[in-house]
Amino acid sequence: MSYVDVEVGDNRVAVVTLNRPERLNALGATLVGEATAAFRSLDRDRRAAAVVLTGAGRGFCSGADLSGEADHAPDSEHRGPVGRVHRSQEHIVELMLSVHECEKPVICAAHGAAVGGGLALALASDLRVATPTTRFASQFIKVGLSSCDIGTSYFLPRLVGPTRAAELMLTGRPFSGEEADRFGLLNALVPEGEHVAAAVALGKQIAENSEFGIWMTKRGLWANVDAPSLRHAVELENRTQVLGTFTGNMAEAMVAFRQKRPPTFGPF
Repeated sequence: MSYVDVEVGDNRVAVVTLNRPERLNALGATLVGEATAAFRSLDRDRRAAAVVLTGAGRGFCSGADLSGEADHAPDSEHRGPVGRVHRSQEHIVELMLSVHECEKPVICAAHGAAVGGGLALALASDLRVATPTTRFASQFIKVGLSSCDIGTSYFLPRLVGPTRAAELMLTGRPFSGEEADRFGLLNALVPEGEHVAAAVALGKQIAENSEFGIWMTKRGLWANVDAPSLRHAVELENRTQVLGTFTGNMAEAMVAFRQKRPPTFGPF
C-alpha cells in the first residue's frame, strides 16, 4: 500500500499528498521513504513548475509515528542502539532536505495537526498556506528531547525571528493557524477546507513564469539567506541575471509587452 500520492495537473502544479489518514499521516519509515522518493522524482519532472504538499484526512501530519509498528528505516536493523536511532534520524532528515532542496518551489497546504515532524515539513517548504484551526507545535521537547530537530532550529528562527522561535521551541506549546499568520509564518490564511485550492492557485501564479526564472529564484533566494555579506549576495545575483539573458526569455517578454499579450517563455 502506498502512503504517498502524486498528481501532476495540466496547470503545471504537482500535488503530493501524504496518504496515511488513519494515523494522521504520521511519519513512519515507509511513508518517509516514499515521500522522499516523490520529491526527488519531481526534481526532474518537467511537467511540474511548482509542488503542493498536503495531507489526507483530518490533518496534515502528526509527526513521528509513535504507534510502535515494526516499520524500520533502511539499514537500521541489526545495529546497536545508537546506530539504529541515528540511521532513523538520517532517514527522516533526508525527507526534509528533499522538500527544501526540490528544484520546484514547494507550497505546504496545512490543516488540522501539523506538529513535530509535520511542523518541520511546513518549515522546509518555501511557502505555507493554512486554515485558522491548524495546530502547529514543536513538540519534540514534550517527549524529553530537544526542539532542535530535523531542521526546525534552522528554519523557524529565520521565518519568525529568534525571540518568537525561542518561545515556541522551549515551551513546545501548540499555536493556531491564526497565530502562525500573525507571526509571519504563512503566505495565506484561508477558510477551512480551502487550503489545497489556495495552495494550487499560488502554484499556478508561480508556473506562469519561466522555468529558468523559477529555478534560479528559488536557488538564489535560499543561497542568499545564508550569504555572509551583501557583496556575496549581489555577486551571485549578477551572474544569474547575465546567464538569464541568454535564454531569450527577456526578449520575448519585451515583445509580448509591446503586443499586449502574455509572454511565451522557452524551456530552460
